[in-house]
Amino acid sequence: MVDVGQKKIQKRTARAEGFIQLNETTVDLIRKDEMKKGDVLKVSEIAGIQAAKKTSDWIPLCHPLPVDQIHVTAELCYNGVKVRSEAIYTGKTGVEMEALTAVNAALLTVYDMCKAVDKEMIISDIRLVEKRKEDLEDENK
Repeated sequence: MVDVGQKKIQKRTARAEGFIQLNETTVDLIRKDEMKKGDVLKVSEIAGIQAAKKTSDWIPLCHPLPVDQIHVTAELCYNGVKVRSEAIYTGKTGVEMEALTAVNAALLTVYDMCKAVDKEMIISDIRLVEKRKEDLEDENK
């Protein structure tokens, strides 16, 4: 792992997104909440949150971070599901791996929940949308 011991503590935010293309029948089943495994959008959002909290278990050499907040939203589109995440952490290293892991896990969950009815799903366009760091106010002022 990279030594971040000398870096200053900052508020760090990362946003990521990705997409899974589904056939029309699958989209309709999700819309009607008729998938056998349950509510695809809600389950995938929870999976993304859980995965973000375990990122260092998935990615070798990734610092284990006690993430302050993780938001994951799965939105049904006419041809699939778009997943967005935002991870926030106050510390010495970035939180982009947590945001990206959340998106990947959420998309994989959609895939798992729909694989019985859709054999042509395509996961794509996973990317980091934004990475920010902000200095904290000096408490001694």
